Amino acid sequence: MSAVSSRVSGIWLAAAAYTQWGLLPVYWKWLHPTPASQILCHRIVWSFLLLGLVLTLRGTGRQWLRRLRDARTLRIYTLSGLLLTANWFIYIWAVNAGLIVEASLGYFMNPLVNVCLGIFFFHERLRPLQWLAFLLAAAGVVYLTVIYGRLPWIGLALALTFGVYGLLRKWGPLSSVEGLSFETMVVAPMALAILLWSEYQGAGVFGHSVWWKNLLLIGAGIVTALPLLCFAAAARVTDLSLMGILQYIAPTLQFLVGVIIYHEPFTGARVTGFLFIWSALLVFSLEGLWNHWHFRKR
Repeated sequence: MSAVSSRVSGIWLAAAAYTQWGLLPVYWKWLHPTPASQILCHRIVWSFLLLGLVLTLRGTGRQWLRRLRDARTLRIYTLSGLLLTANWFIYIWAVNAGLIVEASLGYFMNPLVNVCLGIFFFHERLRPLQWLAFLLAAAGVVYLTVIYGRLPWIGLALALTFGVYGLLRKWGPLSSVEGLSFETMVVAPMALAILLWSEYQGAGVFGHSVWWKNLLLIGAGIVTALPLLCFAAAARVTDLSLMGILQYIAPTLQFLVGVIIYHEPFTGARVTGFLFIWSALLVFSLEGLWNHWHFRKR
């Protein structure tokens, strides 16, 4: 396959991954009123089983198991697994609580949170337009806080947990699939224990609901692993700057799903707050593209 064909395939794979992530709220809504904790636990357990199968079919299962002996790897992926679990729980809960729009805010803000983490942990310096983007986003958060009388905590929690998760993954030695397999393995025993306890208490949903909801709970592993596999394949052949632009497909679709399909309120006050953040992302993205293009010309 030529380099051009590889890049085109990478773009399509990246778009497919972000589109799947963007449409996930519809999947979690189909499982309502299953408690968010049980949806989360099924997502963890079935993801671990499916990813373990993928590693086995790839022939990398033994190599992956040997990584368990490395204390540093174990520490990194235990922490990242706990952060990812928190992120998944908040997101699933928010979707089924009718707060998809506020959840999408977190993933719109995530690139700017990554900038802050880069400054704090890697002593990166912001260029003037990046500072402008950061100040616009901060203004949007402050505005939403004042208007609603509270921090948009769902968006902030999702952005922070995913941002720190990404930071830990940056330090980790494993690939995307291997890393997620490790993370789900770390929390799978706890997830399975919660499911068994729910069953013991007579509150378990799996096996006690309509057949298609049982299949959806099993399918939570597929809708977790499939976009990740697409993303991992795309990242190998697609420029990071282009991946950075394509990532906005996911929160944009989440936002549209919340407003158009589930008719979540999007009043004038919310519009103003989001406009600040969308302006920040526009400035941030255009500045990044210009800087990337200018650097390549040199």
